[in-house]
Parts: sequence; C-alpha cells; structure tokens
Amino acid sequence: MVLGAQLVRRIQRIIALPGGRKLAALLIGRAIPYSGTIEPLIQSLEAGRAEVAMNDRRAVRNHLRSVHAIALANLGEFTANLAVVSRQPEGTRWIVTKMEIVYVKKARGRLLASASAPEIDWTRDGETTVEALIRDPSSEVVARVETTIKHGPLRETG
Repeated sequence: MVLGAQLVRRIQRIIALPGGRKLAALLIGRAIPYSGTIEPLIQSLEAGRAEVAMNDRRAVRNHLRSVHAIALANLGEFTANLAVVSRQPEGTRWIVTKMEIVYVKKARGRLLASASAPEIDWTRDGETTVEALIRDPSSEVVARVETTIKHGPLRETG
C-alpha cells in the first residue's frame, strides 16, 4: 500500500485529470467498497488536510428527503481518515477505535466535508482524534464527526 506523501501525489494527479474526481471515486469504491457507496469526490488533498464532496442523490437519502445520518457519518469518517493517511509514514499502522457524530441540521444538497489531522508521533503507540466538519451548499455546518484512532509503529509477528 502506498502511504503518506506518495498517496497525496497520486491522488492529486488523478483529480487534476478531466473527470479525475469521478475516476478517483471509482477507484476508492473498488478499494474501500463501503466508503464507495457514497461516491466521495475528493476536492483537495495535501499533507494532513482533506476536503471531500458528496452529491445529494436518492441512494444516500432517508425518508425525510434529506441525506441519511449514516451517509453523513461515512463521509465524515472517510474525510478524516484521508487526512490521517496523508500523514502516515511507511512502517506504521492505525485503526479507528471510536467515532462520534453530532447532527446539527438536516443535510440537503451537495455536501463538503473538511478535516485536518494534527502532527502525529508515529514512533510510539498513541491515540489521536480528528474532526471532520460537513457543510451544506450555504456553508452551514450540518454535522461534526470525530474519529479517534490508535496508531503506532508496525510490530513484527511471529
């Protein structure tokens, strides 16, 4: 698996192509099937920061004609995780151990999630929390997603 700076450069090259955001969404859907269900469209990615859009479409809606709570959670987690992996060096690992979401208001229209991952000390085991904010077309926050990850160096097994 390609990590950190290499991943950022690869995704930046793909999304710069005509139709690249959709191509990246298709590749993500193949690599991470569940995250692919929301068809995430990476808007920007740099070390420690990610912005991901999601179109409001019938497949992600609930019976109230707004974006389903779990689709919002999926978008927030994906965005936060992308920000984390963009900082991840070779020889390390991490996993989400906790996620909290606050739904601020009904979500409608094209949504934009943004997350910034802090500097992480990958040389020792630790926990880090990353927040993703999800905004509607009028830039109002519709949800806040916090993911907590456990991280550290890879361990040899055997």
